[in-house]
Amino acid sequence: MAISLTQPAADRVRSHLKARGKGIGLRLGIKKTGCNGFAYVVNYADSVEEGDIVFEDHGIKVVVDPASLKLIDGTQVDFVKEGLNEAFSFRNPNVTGECGCGESFSV
Repeated sequence: MAISLTQPAADRVRSHLKARGKGIGLRLGIKKTGCNGFAYVVNYADSVEEGDIVFEDHGIKVVVDPASLKLIDGTQVDFVKEGLNEAFSFRNPNVTGECGCGESFSV
């Protein structure tokens, strides 16, 4: 089981944690929503809760709850800039379908 970060994603998290002045890394999870069933939830991790699984890549901790990990195991998180738009993107090998807007996915 693993969640990985590209260098641009790690750099983005690192710079925001520094500007924020606190936090231990990135918290990644999922929620039921959208037309395809699930959406990614990305937040700063300020602590590790009981049961959380912690991965580290490029010096950044990625904290995931066990229920989410079942659906996002093997995901690579990237940070992409296109013109004025910038966002995290996800390469999840478990995805079987995505909605047209890219906001939700199914497994």
